[in-house]
Amino acid sequence: MPATTFNVPDSYKHYPKLIAPNDDLILGGAQLKWYDIHRAESAINEAVQKEARDFLRNDSGLEIDGDLGFVILHLCGDSFFFLIVCTWRNANELWETTYAKDGDTPFALFPKERHKPVFCVWEFGAVIHEQKAWTNYLYSARDDEARRVWMADRFRGAV
Repeated sequence: MPATTFNVPDSYKHYPKLIAPNDDLILGGAQLKWYDIHRAESAINEAVQKEARDFLRNDSGLEIDGDLGFVILHLCGDSFFFLIVCTWRNANELWETTYAKDGDTPFALFPKERHKPVFCVWEFGAVIHEQKAWTNYLYSARDDEARRVWMADRFRGAV
């Protein structure tokens, strides 16, 4: 059994990743900001970007019409991806659907089970920013201009 300190193996070495906003995604009536997360020395391949966007456009089970939210496309390691769709519902709740892709396999719904992972430490950079942006939106007039301000409010940087 590996040595651990409160569930973190002593051998674990943490490293920074970058969050970069990408082009918005409109799905039906849903408006979604887009964030890419990856190590500084790597990038998300354009083919995977296109595959992720096409996958979401064709996912008939994703019922988010009329929602506002954001997408995280996270490159984990060399070829494993999480595709996380988050939307704001019931005024102040963040709802999420997670998909995964390993290597050449297509994106697929990430298994739902008890006490499953939600966000990793790097993904939280985007989530924390979006929580603050959404709170500002809730305090606003919530009109077209407020929605434009919310859509333009993006995070970029190291996490």
